[in-house]
Parts: sequence; C-alpha cells; structure tokens
Amino acid sequence: MTPVTPVADEPGTPATAEAVPQDPVEARARHDELARILRDARYRYYVLSDPPMTDAEFDALFRELEALEVAHPSLVTPSSPTQQVGAPIDTAFPPAEHPQPMLSLDNAFSRAELEAWADRVRRALAAAVGAAPDEEQAEPADAPRMRFTCELKIDGVAIDLVYRDGVLARGATRGNGVVGEDVTAQIATLEDIPYRLDVDDPPALLEVRGEIYYPLAAFEAMNEARIERGEAAFMNPRNAASGALRQKDPEITRQRPLSLWCHGLGALEGIDFASHRESLAWLREAGLPTDPQTTVVEQVDEAWDFVERWTSARHDVSYEIDGVVVKVDDLEQRQQLGFTARAPRWAIAYKMPPVEQETTLLAIEVNVGRTGKATPYAVLEPVLVSGTTITYATLHNEIQVRAKDVRVGDRVMVRRAGDVIPEVVGPVLGARPPDAQVWSMPHDCPFCGEPLVRPEGEAHHLCENVDCPNRLLESLSHLAGRGALDIEGLGEQTVELLVAEGLVTDLADVFRLKDRRDELLALEKWGEKRVDNLLAGIEAGRQQTLDRVLVALNIRHLGPTYAKALVRARSSLQAIRDATPEELEAIDGIGPVIASAVHSWFATPRNAELIDELIDLGVTTTADPGEVGPVDDQLAGWTVVVTGTLEGFTRDEAKEALESRGAKVTGSVSKKTSAVVAGADPGSKRDKAEGLGVPVIDESGLLHLLDHGRLPDA
Repeated sequence: MTPVTPVADEPGTPATAEAVPQDPVEARARHDELARILRDARYRYYVLSDPPMTDAEFDALFRELEALEVAHPSLVTPSSPTQQVGAPIDTAFPPAEHPQPMLSLDNAFSRAELEAWADRVRRALAAAVGAAPDEEQAEPADAPRMRFTCELKIDGVAIDLVYRDGVLARGATRGNGVVGEDVTAQIATLEDIPYRLDVDDPPALLEVRGEIYYPLAAFEAMNEARIERGEAAFMNPRNAASGALRQKDPEITRQRPLSLWCHGLGALEGIDFASHRESLAWLREAGLPTDPQTTVVEQVDEAWDFVERWTSARHDVSYEIDGVVVKVDDLEQRQQLGFTARAPRWAIAYKMPPVEQETTLLAIEVNVGRTGKATPYAVLEPVLVSGTTITYATLHNEIQVRAKDVRVGDRVMVRRAGDVIPEVVGPVLGARPPDAQVWSMPHDCPFCGEPLVRPEGEAHHLCENVDCPNRLLESLSHLAGRGALDIEGLGEQTVELLVAEGLVTDLADVFRLKDRRDELLALEKWGEKRVDNLLAGIEAGRQQTLDRVLVALNIRHLGPTYAKALVRARSSLQAIRDATPEELEAIDGIGPVIASAVHSWFATPRNAELIDELIDLGVTTTADPGEVGPVDDQLAGWTVVVTGTLEGFTRDEAKEALESRGAKVTGSVSKKTSAVVAGADPGSKRDKAEGLGVPVIDESGLLHLLDHGRLPDA
C-alpha cells in the first residue's frame, strides 16, 4: 500500500441560516448549547433508537456548529461532535473494537457542494503526484484520472463484519467508530449474512462494512400487526432495524426480516484490490449482497445525474434511502487522499430532501370502514412531502394517538416514506399551544350515531351497525372489487350514485337491480349499453366462487387465503354458518381470531337476514367440486415473489394460481426465495434477486412452473 500523503483540510462553507456570533463569549455559549443537543441526539439515535429530531434538523444544527468552529477555531476540541463519530456504546452488549475505525461521512446538500468536494479531491491528487494545478484550467493536464462510485445511501444500521479465514468471527455496530457493540449472535440469524464465505482461498482477515435495513414492505406489515395488537408503531424502518438488532435474545432478531447491503471494506490481510468496484464484485462472488444500483461514473456531472435520478426515484426501491454516497473508486488514490479526524476525504454523502415535514394539526376526525372499524385521521394544513401535497394522514387508533401524544393545534412532523399512506410521526412539543387538549375517541359513530365499541383485547373501536351509511359505501365498493365479486361497472362513483338515488340500501340490493332496469336508464347519462354492462357484471358476480362470496361479505380479518381454507373444509355457506367457533378453529389455517370473527358475523341477526336474502337472490352458496379438498401440492415448499405487470394475469390471479399449487407467495426477496416472477417494470425486486442469485423468470416461465412444477431449462 502507498503511504498516506497528508493533505490540508479544506472545509467548504457550511450552509446555515443562523448568523455566526462574532463575540467569543456568545460564540462559546452557543457552541456549548449545540454540542449538548447534538451529543444527546446522537445517543438517542444510535443507542436508544429514539431520535429526538428529524435528520434535517440534526444536519442544520451540525452545520451551524461547523460554522461556529470555522469562525472561532479555538472552539474545536476532540470532544466536539464535529470531531466524533457515532455515539457512546450501549453497555448492554460486550464492546467490540473494530480492526479499522468506522468513520462518518461529510455531507453535501447541493450540486455546488458536491462539485466543490470533487474539486478538492482533484487538486489533492494532483498535488500528491506533483502536478501543479492551473487555476485557469478545469483540470491540470497531468492530473491523475478519477472515477467515482455512486451508491444509494441506505437509511439503516451500520454494521462491521469480521471474517477470519473465511468464517464469520464477529459482527459489531458502529458505536463510537472505534469500539462498537458485539452483536455477533444477532447478525448470525440474518439470511443475507453467510457464516462461511463462498471462496476457495479465503483471506486471513476480511473486514466488511455494510448497512442492515428493514425492507419497507415487511416494515409496513409489522407496524400494521403492532397497531392491531394495540402496540406502539415504530417511527421508521431505521428504528425498527436498530431495535431488532439490539434484541438480547437472538431468536427475536431471527423473527425480524432484516436484510443487508455491503458497501465497503476495512482491514484486510491476505487479499488486495485495485478499485472499489473490484472489491464489490469479489464480495458478491463470496456470497455477500451488494446493492445492484451501485454505478461507476467518469465525471462529477454524471454523479450529479445519478443523484437527481434517485432523488426522484427514491421510493422505487424496497428499502429506505436518504441520500447518495459518492466515492473515489481507485483505492490507491484513496490512500493518497487520507482522512480527517472523522471522515475520509475520498467520499461524500449527498443528503436528499427529508421525507418528513412540519405542519399544523387542524383537526382529528374519524372514518368508519367496511368492517365497521373506526379509524382516526389527522386533518392537516397542506404540506409538500416528497413531491406530494399532504392534507390527511392516518393516526390508526386511539392508542396510537395517545402514544404519540398529538393534539389538535400542535405543530407535527408528517412522514411519507415509500408509497405508503402518510402518517403523523409526532408533535413538536416546544411549539404546543398552552390550551391543547388530549384527544379521545368519540362515543358515537359520526355517520350513523350508533355507539362506538372497543372489543375486549382489541385496539380498535367499531361501529357495529351494518347499515351505517359510510360503512355501506365502503362495503359495496369492496363487494364489487377485484378480490371479491369483481363486478364490472360497479366502481366507487357508481356505488355513491346508486346509494344517493336510493336504488341500493344494502349488499343484497345489488342483485335486485336487474328488476330496476328502467330506473337505471332514467339516471343522467345512463344509456342502455351502460346499464346492460352493469347488469351483466352483476350477473357474473352472482356466479363467482364461494370463497369470493365470503370475501365480499366484509367479515373482519377474513381475506382470500382464509376464505379458501374455510371453503375447502366446509363446502357451503350453511355449513360455515352452522359451525361452532371450536369447529372453525380446528380448520387447518384458521386461528382463533378468524374463527371468532366468522362465527360472530354469522351469529349477528342482521347478517343472518342478509345471508337469507343472498340465497334467495341466487348468489353462490355451495362450492364447486374443484374448490373442495386439498390443494395441488406440486409447488409445496416453494417461495415465490411476483413483481411488475404481467399480460395474462393480474397480480392476484398469479398469486392465486401459485398458492393453489402449494407455493407460498411473499412480497420480499431473500436467499430463501425459490424464484421471482418479473413482468414489465419489475423494480428493485428483480435486481435484488439477481444480486442474491435467485432465479428470475418471465411470464412464460411462470406458465411452465405452473404446468410442470419446476423452472424451465436454462
């Protein structure tokens, strides 16, 4: 290795909206205040997984601290947050000293700052080889050639993996950059982390740097389950990943679907690389996952193009990102550039605009859905978050409102990560109005006036009136939806019109519309073709399979998979209706929650009356022979992911076809995935599959798999 050539630090001008105090006493007081705030924030972020502020707020305070130290160099001490990395380690875990320190990264917030960094790098490398830079030239004629590696900055938990002779010896968190927390037992449970490297001649020492993250789909599913159980939801995927990794019981970590991307190396013995991209290729071959989005470019303009592209497409990947890391690719040049006290000079992190913004909570209202669940939501002063204007945001249930302690009139942080429903993260307590009141769920339904009840052991309140006006609207839209009776022409606007005109007052009325053709024709802009198409769609819906009829009934917790399980065990509506909770729970795949929900629904007099009406109206009440009995098990043991748009299947149809043959269909890709079916615009799931070596098939491959129970020959 070439010895490190000292290069003078050339800090950029820190961007801060605050005027830097010129008075030394005032500057020191502000410096002390900022240092205290930032140290506390780091500790709560890294150790407690409970950040007291947004990343954007932290960055603004940090840059103000940097500006103070530029104006008053005497304030720079080894204990300043600008000179430190990470936070004190958590004493709940054994300490683990890193073979090579894990430093932080300097940040850029604009194209100008990224270009200024690249210019410093260029001049430093020119000085290292004795090429005097010409101020009039963009680049010295004899300056070394530079390439940059552009990587997505994953918002997760930094991890340090140490392999000795090809075997995992230790895993540790960043900690303070020199000493981290030993979480070897926890990371050993992750599917993405191999115990033994897949190489013939492993190096004596390989220190791998990466980021452990919570896949967004899994994060949303976990939070949804926690909310259903009345538990506080995690604020963001990064907190969830940190919490899962810091479980004292590794079995709990094993149950969390954490993933890993590797992005660099630390100490090495017995192996060497010329470039960063070469090292990433070696890691992939050795069985460690690297992000397929990583790109090598020749010019800083191309690096900025990468930044702009992914700032717009930040929600197109299955994990949360908050920036782009740009690195010098040549490892010899990195040695020449060296490090500052806290960061390498050869890398910089561009920070994307935050996915959280502050606004005012104007009101808390309650919506009632198709199953009667009453859900509070926030009415907000409109705010632009990640390119979308947010006016409403979910608050889930009364327990979550209390846990977050949000009140009408509060300034609140609103988040929109990925393509999920916007939510309120929490209040800005320092801006709370003195008269802000704790919110409680109203006693009565805002749509029908009937009491709202909270069943014992559940987190949600319910409106139990099946004729509740708002519940009816959502129930009808669900009944007509693709996952239920799939009635062509009965969309949300049509439902609202039919209810407003008094033509439909309950679910059964949909199937009485055939006798009200003249009234349909009398509707404004309704001609014979539209009416006939709607009636034909209703007739087709009447003949849908029994499992779809069950889904259409809006029974709490009962989705397509559980409906199929019921139909395989009990082949008629009457048989399901007559079953006791114990008999339902004994059905394979049906647990006590679903058994109780199904039995309670059928035992309700108004629902029993509805079933009698549906039977009289000729809706399917008995399963066809093909629906009864065990599923075809030719794909038993397979785990398949479907992504992108298929021509011959909807996503639900592809899932149904695979599950009917015994396969498990999931939403995220891991090493245990048997195959990924990729249609048009497959997104990042295809990339991850290729990075993990998981087979990827197209629609013809799916048909082959369904017909033959195996992948097509290569």
